[in-house]
Amino acid sequence: MKQLRTSASLPVNTPSVTIIGTVKGPGENGNQYVFITADNRYVKIGEFVYYEVQEAGKRVQILGKISGRSLIDHLPDRIFADTEISPDAIASLIGFTYTNPEIYEVTVDVIGYFDSALGFMNPRKTPDPGAKVFLADDAMLKRVLNKKQPGAIGAAHVGALLLRDAGAVPIALDVKELVSTHMAILAGTGSGKSYTAGVLVEELLLPHNRAAVLIFDPHGEYSTLTEMQGHPDFQTEDGYAPTVKVLTPEDIHIRISSLDYADILTLLPEMSDRQQSILNKAYALVRKHRGGEYRWDVHDLIAAVYEADTQTDEEGNEKAGSSAPALEWKLERLQRSPYFHPFQHLAPSDLFEPGQVTVLQMNEISQEEQQVICAAVLRQANNARMDSQKERIGPNDENYLPYPIFILLEEAHRFAPAHEPSRCKAVIRTILSEGRKFGLGVGLITQRPGKLDSDVLSQCMSQFIMRIVNPVDQESLKYGVEAAGRDLLKELPALTKGQIIISGACVNTPVLCKVRTRLTKHGGETLNAPELWQSYFSAHRVQERKIEQAPVAARTRSQSIRGVSIE
Repeated sequence: MKQLRTSASLPVNTPSVTIIGTVKGPGENGNQYVFITADNRYVKIGEFVYYEVQEAGKRVQILGKISGRSLIDHLPDRIFADTEISPDAIASLIGFTYTNPEIYEVTVDVIGYFDSALGFMNPRKTPDPGAKVFLADDAMLKRVLNKKQPGAIGAAHVGALLLRDAGAVPIALDVKELVSTHMAILAGTGSGKSYTAGVLVEELLLPHNRAAVLIFDPHGEYSTLTEMQGHPDFQTEDGYAPTVKVLTPEDIHIRISSLDYADILTLLPEMSDRQQSILNKAYALVRKHRGGEYRWDVHDLIAAVYEADTQTDEEGNEKAGSSAPALEWKLERLQRSPYFHPFQHLAPSDLFEPGQVTVLQMNEISQEEQQVICAAVLRQANNARMDSQKERIGPNDENYLPYPIFILLEEAHRFAPAHEPSRCKAVIRTILSEGRKFGLGVGLITQRPGKLDSDVLSQCMSQFIMRIVNPVDQESLKYGVEAAGRDLLKELPALTKGQIIISGACVNTPVLCKVRTRLTKHGGETLNAPELWQSYFSAHRVQERKIEQAPVAARTRSQSIRGVSIE
């Protein structure tokens, strides 16, 4: 049998090289091979192995990932059925000299050899039968899995390779690819998606990145990021310290003149077709007559409604229509909203700055208003980046953003639902398809990937996938995030909290990762109901005992206050 010889530079007796099996032959497709092993310690799904070939006059290591395994030879089943019999003792009696008498057939998907300039290259040279299969060591994986090394400019250290010793192989993402080609964090409830997002934001705001980040926070989970401002890991000798702006619903104001017709329509009660037609004409009029630098408000729009609803009879007399008064009443409702204002506004220059993360807390805002606020902010940020990049505006303009920006959308399925109309879905699609050219990146976070628009999901080139058990959501991932690989997606139900599959443009090849511990406190912890019940009961019981031990007159007054009559 022909056997691949081990390179002289990597003798098999060195501690850094571990032979775990021997190649049997090709797999089911041209990118697979099968090897045989009696050592079950290393044949884990997702583990990295390699074989060696001659390529361009030098010995190269062809990395692969274990995608399947099956037991092909073992002791008789009857031995395992009897709990009184020791399988090891029987194995010794019948002549097995190995500690583990089982034989495994292991399938490997070939990744290729790593080129520092081009990434992984697959030479399409399958291993010969009899070639040795090696376990990739930690140093090799640290070098080839990461596009950036931890701590380097443009790196985001999110955790460590799951199948190795804790911290042995740190996983660092390429921030440039992460924020320019967009990303998605997909996970079931309680799997740690918000925690992972917090780790990413910390990495983006560390001194070696200093990003400009905006977070749409529907649940108020990201306010704890303020701890970065005094944390020593975020301070530098040159005076850098991140800025964290947490804007509560009372701080959120969108200028009415920045809304488009569809935004206004979303905020108003249901209207007839005629009322919608009049409002559309009125919006066009107010933009035409009072556009430009003039900041029009609801009163201007109401005046335009009356102008649009004016009709001329056969004798040339103008007559007001019946739709204008009804529209006026509905528009006055918009004026009463605390989030839409004639003059106050969240300008892009206020929301974004390198070394700053802005958190828009939207937990007290209705679904329709959240949609419109998100659409308005995204649209203006996109226009600001385009105009700044093309030098149409200068530093004195409130929309001037001469640097790339990154926006995180928590509960993304609310803003870009799969089969429902959404005010900001079209804006998100535009940014995902065109934002890369202008330095605007988007991160989507959702616990229901099956409810997220498939076109939106497919344009996120980096994926972070955590435990998902819902069959509909699992099925949607097979087509929306193919870069992860079907073999790794099968692992989704078995992942535990903090374990994550990372795939796409931000890493050289998909990896199973354990998310690192956050530097700041997590703001999305689940309430401990039994502990809170116990605490309340204890405090309430102490108060009752105090009342019982008080003098009769004082107890009578206390019980009278509580509505208890004393006979």
